[in-house]
Amino acid sequence: MAGGDLIGIGLYTPAEASQLLGVRSAKIIRWLRGHDLHGKHYERLWQSQIDLGDNEVYLGFRDLMEVRVANAFIERGLSPQKVRRAIEIARQMIGEQRPLSTTRFRTDGRTVFLQVLKEDGSDSMIDLFRSQYAFREIIEPSLKNIEFNAGGIPLRWWPLGKHARIVVDPQRAFGRPIESESSVPATVLAAAAKAEGSPEAAARIWSVSTASIRRAVEFQTACDQRLAA
Repeated sequence: MAGGDLIGIGLYTPAEASQLLGVRSAKIIRWLRGHDLHGKHYERLWQSQIDLGDNEVYLGFRDLMEVRVANAFIERGLSPQKVRRAIEIARQMIGEQRPLSTTRFRTDGRTVFLQVLKEDGSDSMIDLFRSQYAFREIIEPSLKNIEFNAGGIPLRWWPLGKHARIVVDPQRAFGRPIESESSVPATVLAAAAKAEGSPEAAARIWSVSTASIRRAVEFQTACDQRLAA
């Protein structure tokens, strides 16, 4: 896959995805590559959007959004195997290769998981999906601050909310988080504030507003704290 082919898709290493999502990179690699444990092979949850031909794991923007939702279910006690089966059913029902992050999944996802429950008979899944409220309690925070197109496909993500002015958009800067007022990557502005000793000094060097620098610093701090949690 050439660099030009990545426009509109985004490109993230597991480490970069981990910093953005607060999900350990080792987990992300297992979910997208598959792994062996105690003599048993576990298939990947889904095929990544990105294959650069170097046998490394990379994520596209849609993969980022899928990881958020998959992680929410796994943190609530579902096994990755049940989530994989739900993805398979949802692909058929919703008609999307990466269904978890679509708006259709908001409405049809509970039926998807109830189908897995029917196949599996797990008591823990009964507890999670008996009520519509319990399902929405998991899915809604995972799809928060995402903008969708008319077909229900995610377009861009505001990690701290629109008010924070930091956006992850695969159409811009290969999906790197940027400060929306200046269109400069947030990591660059945050690093400038550290190097120059103050937001004001960094703003003069980069010819952006001091508010842009402060927003980038706030975002970088939030990412660092999320990763350390």
